[in-house]
Amino acid sequence: MAGHEIPEPADRKQVADPGSEPQTVGESRPSCDPAFRHGVVVGFDGSMSSERALAYAIGMAHRHSSGLIIVHVANRLPTTVWAGCEPPVFVDVPDHRTEVLGLELACADYLTEVPWVLVERGGDICHELEEVGREYSADAIVVGSTHGIVGRIFGSVAGRLARRAQRPVIVIP
Repeated sequence: MAGHEIPEPADRKQVADPGSEPQTVGESRPSCDPAFRHGVVVGFDGSMSSERALAYAIGMAHRHSSGLIIVHVANRLPTTVWAGCEPPVFVDVPDHRTEVLGLELACADYLTEVPWVLVERGGDICHELEEVGREYSADAIVVGSTHGIVGRIFGSVAGRLARRAQRPVIVIP
């Protein structure tokens, strides 16, 4: 049916102006609960240093009458070895550790004093902690220190976060 045009319906609403410049839309995250605005963000993975950081963050949130945002950053592994040509591609590995941590935290008596939420992210730990801090307009980020050889060679999460964060970072030994 060459030359035949299908007429537009009369009640069709125009969503965007075809002559306007397209606007970029950022990655949309679910809006965070306003009860946790200006709360305390704490990185938690179940290690002894993160447990000490959690204990400090609980006390800090309790003293400031604010919420506690517990962040667990899931593992990401490179799918290729970097040969100098292209950066490695990262793939999210199913991490059931967050579910286990969530259940442990839900049963913990020491978390009854403050409102808390567990947030799971995947990627670079420093970036994700700072991103959660920004989303919640956190007053501080609390992390545990690293005492291992890997932290000495590659730099600890606490050290990297303290250098680049836009909000106070508290490192618990």
